[in-house]
Amino acid sequence: MVSPTPSAPLSTQPSIWHTLSTERTVELLQSDAVAGLSSQQVADRLVKYGANELVEIGGRSPLTIFVDQFKNIMLIMLIGVAIVSAILDIRESMASDAFVFPKDATAILVIVLLNGILGYVQESGAEKALSALKNLASSKVRVVRAGKTLELDSKDLVPGDLILLEAGVKVPADGRILEAANLQVRESALTGESHAVSKQAEASLPEDVPLGDRINLVFSGTEVVQGRATVLVTHTGMDTELGKIATALQGVEAEPTPLQKRMSQLGNVLVTGSLILVGIIVIGGTLYRPNLFAELVEVSLSMAVAVVPEGLPAVITVTLALGTQRMVRRQALIRKLQAVETLGSVTTICSDKTGTLTQNKMVVQAVETASHTLRITGEGYTPIGEFQHNGQAIAASRDPELQKLLWACVLCNDAILQKENGDWAILGDPTEGALLVLAGKAGWQQNQAEQACPRVAEFPFSSERKRMSVMVQHSASDLPPYTMFTKGSPELTLERCTHIQIDNQVEPLTSDQQRTILDCNNQLAAKGLRVLGFAYKFLEQLPPEGSEDQSEAGLVWLGLVGMLDAPRSEVREAVAKCRMAGIRPIMITGDHQLTAQAIAEDLGIATGSSVITGQQLERLSDQDLEETVRNISVYARVSPEHKLRIVRALQHQGHIVAMTGDGVNDAPALKQADIGVAMGITGTDVSKEASDMVLLDDNFATIVSAVEEGRVVYTNIRRFIKYILGSNIGEVLTIAAAPMLGLGGVPLSPLQILWMNLVTDGLPALALAVEPGRASVMQQPPKDPQESIFARGLGSYMLRIGLILAIVTIILMVWAYSYTEQVQGNGLDRERWQTMVFTTLCLAQMGHAFAIRSSNRLMIEVNPFSNPFVLIAVVVTSILQILLIYVEPLRAFFNTHYLTGTELLICVGFSSLIFVWIELEKLFIRWFSTSTKRSILADK
Repeated sequence: MVSPTPSAPLSTQPSIWHTLSTERTVELLQSDAVAGLSSQQVADRLVKYGANELVEIGGRSPLTIFVDQFKNIMLIMLIGVAIVSAILDIRESMASDAFVFPKDATAILVIVLLNGILGYVQESGAEKALSALKNLASSKVRVVRAGKTLELDSKDLVPGDLILLEAGVKVPADGRILEAANLQVRESALTGESHAVSKQAEASLPEDVPLGDRINLVFSGTEVVQGRATVLVTHTGMDTELGKIATALQGVEAEPTPLQKRMSQLGNVLVTGSLILVGIIVIGGTLYRPNLFAELVEVSLSMAVAVVPEGLPAVITVTLALGTQRMVRRQALIRKLQAVETLGSVTTICSDKTGTLTQNKMVVQAVETASHTLRITGEGYTPIGEFQHNGQAIAASRDPELQKLLWACVLCNDAILQKENGDWAILGDPTEGALLVLAGKAGWQQNQAEQACPRVAEFPFSSERKRMSVMVQHSASDLPPYTMFTKGSPELTLERCTHIQIDNQVEPLTSDQQRTILDCNNQLAAKGLRVLGFAYKFLEQLPPEGSEDQSEAGLVWLGLVGMLDAPRSEVREAVAKCRMAGIRPIMITGDHQLTAQAIAEDLGIATGSSVITGQQLERLSDQDLEETVRNISVYARVSPEHKLRIVRALQHQGHIVAMTGDGVNDAPALKQADIGVAMGITGTDVSKEASDMVLLDDNFATIVSAVEEGRVVYTNIRRFIKYILGSNIGEVLTIAAAPMLGLGGVPLSPLQILWMNLVTDGLPALALAVEPGRASVMQQPPKDPQESIFARGLGSYMLRIGLILAIVTIILMVWAYSYTEQVQGNGLDRERWQTMVFTTLCLAQMGHAFAIRSSNRLMIEVNPFSNPFVLIAVVVTSILQILLIYVEPLRAFFNTHYLTGTELLICVGFSSLIFVWIELEKLFIRWFSTSTKRSILADK
């Protein structure tokens, strides 16, 4: 045991273990490569480094989340109104010696509480991403301590422990491989690589080598798929690569969505405007008529209630929930309601490659033999396709070179191609499966080939040789009894060849032919294809074990096979749709840069642009990266930290970013992104829990469909905000006018205002929330994420319609007040004219609901049955309003008055003027637009 003390605590040392020899690693960790740690060393290190488990940090308690709901400025104002209203009721009770139930205060507080509960339910979803990360850790592990092999809980591991790994085991901690035998580890969840990584204990690597290429290390949470190894633990717990992801995940602070920002802005504007107006009314009215102070306070309470759209949070929540249902039908599962609207604001989609843009199925695209360059058609694992030479289909059975190559593809293969429930699937390595599909397209059956030429021996693939060879026996009497088929790295396989198959002949391999083959290999690789070389030779007898170098010599070259995880056919159209909609697609992948660029160019994501790799990103400062992301659309060989940096850089540029991912490594970026999109089929639990949306079909095109739905939702949200707030402004102005006109009372009580805001406004608003989208919704650029809620005419519309509604209602109010004085011979009945005002405002909103369905088409031009819910909502709401007037218990509770038929018709007549006004506005805008165009054409 060698034990110089490390210069820094192990947990704070940089990740340099891949640069060190096994001997130096053992030395620095003060361990023993045979006996492991002593019990005393283990005890000391447990105290120093803690348990090998992920630790949860930060987070808000449920109580804090609930209390935070009442920090909303509109709810704070309502709470103040309820308190003042309750005080006034108490004073009235004391003055009259009769209990006055505080109806207004109670109703307001109930609304406040319901809104708080609604916000809490949306925000209090338990954070499960860390729990999903913990599930990746192995519960048990074989450890060598003090020369004895033990089975322990993985949480008891410490740096310096000696652990034993074998196929099927999850790696419990990060470690340096000391010994390995045919070790392959699946690291896709951590690094994004789609293939198992072959590990080598002897390798010594440069410091800046990417995580996915550190072949002498293993990482916590990955899985051993083949072989065995002895590993020295270098990092545990939060110091592992998995721990770094947990730290990054918990360090991501949730940013408010565009809708939440706009709602905050709306609240600030409404409350500020209301307080200013209340101040003007109370102060100005008191100076004008000092004896009106009590009445003005009552007016101010009603104004404060009127300005707050109490039903808006519920309507928005229901709208978003309905949006999630529509998205599920389009294969997108929304986990967080606010994500529905945010989707409509997306300006950039960062997508992984494997399985999202591609089929996650290796498919042979090209075959190069001595005489032919062949293109292979067909998709997925279905063994149907053509072998094409210069665009013309050829018969594989008539080409001797291709025949021999297909024999090698089928026999030098450990995968199985089978049909399950009508679909073709691969059992085994996808690369080998692609070779079986290639042979199947030529009519070859794997079982028949194996029966004709059974395997009798093999040299398995090794990372040093980068080849695999099998020996098969055949019955041809004019040939030696055995044939060796070899496949592997084109360069390393070619250097073992001395001959080449040309037609039916075997000829010596010339240096010119070698250069041609290598050039072809480079051309295929530059297209992003994974290329394998094939060769064979006849044997008189089976070679002995361990004779790979001697036996794999003097081979006959057969050709090259290039395969690719082919793009999904529908993604090209989806990418084009993104471009048309002003959305920028970006590829961020852990795969090789050549593969990434080839796929990106094929799909239209990038056209001749450069690719940035993880190593290059490491050298960029955050400021430089922000400039780089403006022009780069393809990122390859990236690590978890890189993905997070890219998303943040895009957000700093003002983009609303959707980020797709399926692995553990994607979780921090998914959480950081404005819309985190996890894969439903291949995604890990960690990625799903960190995401806002899950793709049920793992398809990029589904994201584009979800964005389309999000845009429709946002359009509808703006529509019913115009509808609701136009009414609220009309209410406020009407209430403010009453004392100024000397009408001697408040036209609307807080309870009546709550009824209007929640029911007569709320039900039609919900119906407007399901208004179908227009076909042009994806032919427009995304709306500016920073735009105000009042942008694009919404603010002016609300003020204009609110003012018109107020003018119409005030005229009705003055007339009704005078009319009531004439009707009541023995004194004024306030409840009669107040009820007429109340009814006119409510019914006016029904006509408004019809008219606002379209901003430029007249009501007669809109199909009433394209959204029948509006018609139903208007009818139901009108009936409910009538019940408040003519049903005694409701009339007593809401303080309304019985209206005659004539009085009700007058209310209907005045209220219909709002519908007429809006329709005339549309005609005027249409006329003005046409006149302007004619004028421009005339000038030209």
